[in-house]
Amino acid sequence: MNQNLSFTPTQELPTHEKQNVTRQKLYVKLVITLSLELLLAIPLGLVLVNLHVGGIAWIFGGIASGAIVLQGCRIFYQYYPKPNRRARKVGMALVGLSVGASSSNSDLTSLASGVPIFIFLTLFLLLCGGCIGYLYSRLSQTNLLTSMLATVPGGVGVMSSIAADYNRNVTLVALVQAIRVTTVVLLIPLIARTSVDHVLSPQTLPVTVKLLSFDPSQLGLLFLALVITTLVVSLAGLCKMPAAEFFGALVVGLAFNSLLHLLPVFGDVDFSPPVFIKLLGQLLLGITIGEYWGDKPNIDKRAVGYAFMSVAMTLIAGAIAAMLAMQLTSWDWLTCLLVTAPGGAPEMILVSLALNHNVEIVTAGHLVRLLAINSSLPLWIFLFRHLDRQLSESV
Repeated sequence: MNQNLSFTPTQELPTHEKQNVTRQKLYVKLVITLSLELLLAIPLGLVLVNLHVGGIAWIFGGIASGAIVLQGCRIFYQYYPKPNRRARKVGMALVGLSVGASSSNSDLTSLASGVPIFIFLTLFLLLCGGCIGYLYSRLSQTNLLTSMLATVPGGVGVMSSIAADYNRNVTLVALVQAIRVTTVVLLIPLIARTSVDHVLSPQTLPVTVKLLSFDPSQLGLLFLALVITTLVVSLAGLCKMPAAEFFGALVVGLAFNSLLHLLPVFGDVDFSPPVFIKLLGQLLLGITIGEYWGDKPNIDKRAVGYAFMSVAMTLIAGAIAAMLAMQLTSWDWLTCLLVTAPGGAPEMILVSLALNHNVEIVTAGHLVRLLAINSSLPLWIFLFRHLDRQLSESV
């Protein structure tokens, strides 16, 4: 009895097609995760608004949402997404556009006289950051480069990326940076509310009131502003500008109305980004901070204790810098505190915008510091790596 057996070979996808399918699945998962975070952050933000937390309520809602969703993915679905850096870049761009537009009608020439003060305060904070990094390294028995990246007031994502490039402890760097940024973002509005409550403007429900009052005729201008922002941000990124998304969008916000007035077709039209742009920027920045909390694996209590200790020293250095600024300038104490606060530049500028308190001065101070930190990072990295080698050879 003849039996004919036929086998149909299984066709395997080429390697590049497998990679494309994997990337598509990863992209879909990231989109779903971000959508869940936004859906959760909005009601959390509304609850905080009703509790009269103030204009910064939305970033708090984003922090809680990012931590909850990422932990939920880890615990219930064994899915371990990393903090969404692309969402942070979009949030920085939206905040930069909002800050620039709000400052476009201000007289920025008066800030030129404050540049030496900004430089002095930046150098003071960098020196303090180096000393704190060295002390943290000795106490926690961590190498100097990791300690410096963890304690210098830079962005969470930037410092974590540099740590990864030099094969350092990325988790520890992200932990200390996330604790610092979160503490400052929570602490500054609390101090402002308890000390000078009149600074905080009454918070309305932008989702139900201000958002609906946006003039539909400006949708075209909003689209044009976003297109120009994308182009400028891309160009700034190609030029390796630090915090390119924030810087590029800030420049567009400052110059957009002036460019419109040069075109006769627009006449005296003034563009102001709708509330949902600033709201979405806050949510995205908050979500990415919260994701760094949700991304943390189990870390021993000793490491967490040393992390909080270094953050406390950084906050003390910022308070000393604020007192120096009060002696050297005519700024009020809250402005000095916002200028010298060791938080991420977009977050601190966003706090000043939410408090509606000297946004131009705070923006200028943090931009000077951001430029100084990013431009001096190669020198700091070289110095600390050299010291690391010397200490390892002496052991």
